[in-house]
Amino acid sequence: MVFCVDSKKKAGPKAQAVKATKAVKSGATFKKAAKKIRTKVTFHRPKTLKKERNPKYPRISAPSRNKLDQYQILKYPLTTESAMKKIEDNNTLVFIVDIRSDKKKIKDV
Repeated sequence: MVFCVDSKKKAGPKAQAVKATKAVKSGATFKKAAKKIRTKVTFHRPKTLKKERNPKYPRISAPSRNKLDQYQILKYPLTTESAMKKIEDNNTLVFIVDIRSDKKKIKDV
């Protein structure tokens, strides 16, 4: 219901009641919104706004260090009989290396 009352002159209670009954009888002010017709049986949650992450502080305090540095790749020289033979004959050293290292990393070290 919409009532218009001037601020200068105030209508009496009887006049207000008559005005209200007239508005109710006309029925123009009371309009019910049409209910949305469902076409599908399953309900899909509507896609809402997804904001980009904007953290207040970094979740990790320091960057992770490289655990496979030059001192970790080569473990120790092999001292078996066959390794000693290679040292004498071929002039080559045999080392035990870390299992996570590849040929390029071993060559660089």
